[in-house]
Amino acid sequence: MAAETIPYGEVAQQAPAVKEVHIVWLTAGLGCDGDTVSITAAEQPSIEDVLLGAIPGLPKVHLHNPVLAPQVGEEFMDFFYQAERGELDPFVFVVEGSIPNEEIKQEGYWAAQGTDPRTGQPIRTTEWIDRLAPKAWAVVAAGTCATYGGIHAMAGNPTGCMGLADYLGWDFRSRAGIPVVNVPGCPVQPDNFMETALYLLYQAAGVSPMIPLDDQLRPTWLFGKTVHEGCDRAGYYEQGDFATEYGSPKCIVRLGCWGPVVNCNVTKRGWMRGVGGCPNVGGVCIGCTMPGFPDKFMPFMEEPPGAAVSSGAVGFYGRTIRALRGITNTTVNKEPKWRHPGSHLTTGYRPESVERG
Repeated sequence: MAAETIPYGEVAQQAPAVKEVHIVWLTAGLGCDGDTVSITAAEQPSIEDVLLGAIPGLPKVHLHNPVLAPQVGEEFMDFFYQAERGELDPFVFVVEGSIPNEEIKQEGYWAAQGTDPRTGQPIRTTEWIDRLAPKAWAVVAAGTCATYGGIHAMAGNPTGCMGLADYLGWDFRSRAGIPVVNVPGCPVQPDNFMETALYLLYQAAGVSPMIPLDDQLRPTWLFGKTVHEGCDRAGYYEQGDFATEYGSPKCIVRLGCWGPVVNCNVTKRGWMRGVGGCPNVGGVCIGCTMPGFPDKFMPFMEEPPGAAVSSGAVGFYGRTIRALRGITNTTVNKEPKWRHPGSHLTTGYRPESVERG
């Protein structure tokens, strides 16, 4: 069942069109920079096409990402200070990595980027979010760590970390009236992120309406369907034909795949150039795009709760349908008997019937 679209058009107005946009990308959350690395593989569109102005109708785009930037040290940090002072207006603020709870840290800090020239102390990740999010034209959480907390936020973690919307509040709105835009994935599927960025850039240019998001703030056109609905193996499920070991081409629900209940388009889109997508290539879906990941999907590679009941029910139906289809297949998999050599025509053709007509 697709999540409902948030009706926030009444409270958010379309921002005036702009001709130049900066993307200020904070990777100092609790993460691995995997989302940044992932998007370098994007092709629909690619980072290069966006930054080089190869896509018609887009504003000029400047990217400030510490992994991809040519600048280092204070030269790079200056872009963050400019954004704070309002000198990069407008800018899209992208956050990668989960947000630690600095309020529970008795000494030191969990995560930071740069040094405050006024105090000589590290600038905590949460401080950057406090400084930049309210001034941003749009705020985007890249990857599951930033969207919902991810691996770092699982039970027993010492940081109390969370997703960006948890930190800012789910009713947060950017300067353009846009909620936090969540693009989950561990890591984020490259084209999913760049397509979302493209939509926002077109919105900034005044040629796209408000970005449609579901109740978990994910773009609806990307996360409105389940993994199962686009899976190459879905036909086996419908016929109650389940794999019992890895390497089988059949449905892998009983081996631990959560695809039927996970909102993600990777089986449709693939990973790179349409190739891949976890179940399509034999890997079970572990729900990495979902707010409950990872805790609610563990232990991995074991039959999910309820799968035995649902697969058992569909198994009875599927075996019956499979048998009936087998009969039909046997019938239609043979040529009609009148297709043969020899002196006798057995097609049923009667010349006299043609003459009467």
